[in-house]
Amino acid sequence: MKLYDYKLAPNPQRVRMFMVEKGISIETIQVDLMKAEQFSDAFKKINPLCEVPALQLDNGNCIAQVNAICRYLEELFPENPLYGRNPEERARVESQNHWVHINGGLAVGEAFRNSSHNFKNRAISGPHNYAQIPELAKRGLLRIDNLFADLDKHFANSQFMVDDYFSVADITAFTTINFTNWAKKTIPEGCTHLQRWYDQIGGRPSAKA
Repeated sequence: MKLYDYKLAPNPQRVRMFMVEKGISIETIQVDLMKAEQFSDAFKKINPLCEVPALQLDNGNCIAQVNAICRYLEELFPENPLYGRNPEERARVESQNHWVHINGGLAVGEAFRNSSHNFKNRAISGPHNYAQIPELAKRGLLRIDNLFADLDKHFANSQFMVDDYFSVADITAFTTINFTNWAKKTIPEGCTHLQRWYDQIGGRPSAKA
């Protein structure tokens, strides 16, 4: 297998962290997004969505999207499960993972891609061009503030995203907090519970992946 990656982007980091936590090693190929290599004819043949990460299987097929890649790897390497250890836990992990992605990852992308000059006419990733909408950037910043507050409230009573169980939802949340820096946002000083959790995750070897 081959993992198409870009070291600076948040979504590939989610897969890299997942792999470290699972003890998985896969050949990695860098796709330079700043040089628009994701739009090259060669890469389009691998992933028509023009996005990383992308996992190319030994049979030539490609799996795109972070959650699909991690789900596939979880099936291949079931040891140290990161999607839950029983039906209820799996459902709660899925719920939390989705919540953070929708209210965190997409919110930051909304704020950043609709305001950065580098993404003019590229407000949404993928093969199609979309104009920036400044109002969405403002809304994205508000959503980030709400994300910080909601996570801080959550971690006041929970060690991880799901009780005392480290899961893929924590990986998604951690990389999302890192992503907020792209929108010039950081954890507010008053969010001590969120900061405690963030520092804890940041101390794991996978956080450096």
